[in-house]
Amino acid sequence: MKRRRVLRKIHLKAQWELERMRVANRIVGEVLQELKESVAPGMTTKDLDDLAVRGIEKRGAKPAFLGYAGYPASLCVSINYEVVHGIPSASRLLAEGDLVSLDLGAIYQDYYGDAALSVAVGKASSKVFDLIKVTEGALYEGISQARVGNRLQDISFAVQHFAESRGYSVVRKFVGHGIGRNLHEPPEVPNYGKPGQGPLLKAGMCIAIEPMVNEGGSDVQVLSDGWTAVTVDRSLSAHFEHTIAITKEGAEILSKV
Repeated sequence: MKRRRVLRKIHLKAQWELERMRVANRIVGEVLQELKESVAPGMTTKDLDDLAVRGIEKRGAKPAFLGYAGYPASLCVSINYEVVHGIPSASRLLAEGDLVSLDLGAIYQDYYGDAALSVAVGKASSKVFDLIKVTEGALYEGISQARVGNRLQDISFAVQHFAESRGYSVVRKFVGHGIGRNLHEPPEVPNYGKPGQGPLLKAGMCIAIEPMVNEGGSDVQVLSDGWTAVTVDRSLSAHFEHTIAITKEGAEILSKV
């Protein structure tokens, strides 16, 4: 999602802020699971967007992406070689074997939740399932480094090393981000980097870690709609994301159901 530059420094969240973020992210996590279970051949991507809106609103929250920097929908639905920011359409049908990435945000009492997952549609090839498995694994490797006293790029390096050691590439054009009262806050969280670099991780930091992993090369381009990012070589891409809070006890995954 395109960023609005609002804050310039990292804001450490108070406990009352974390409580709101827990609710916002739990809502996102629950709705994403509902969408994952609903994905089937023959559905349109607009069907998924409609389900997402109903799921968010019935839980007392608002869609975060609709209208954000001009984005025209509430859910990002990216298929096969689409990396992120695919715009839902009533004319776009899911097909057996597709790889679909779903990225969703919600606002609850002025605080944001943000998460993403990738899923295979029906019976898919082994390469689709392997890419999904590796991308989710890269996310959790990154989360394992999100602890007080580490540096931000310890997270980045863990994501990169996990994906690249298995023969895949990480997208560099798009990165994770801080999150709280704004959807995008400092710091940016790249999916590549050198360990021991970047801001010191402190209790109260909330970040969205979101590896985008490609079957082929890491280069991406944005299509003429101004949003949909695709792999230049048209290789498959998968996307996973969790919003986490860094606490004295370690990383708390706020969007995990």
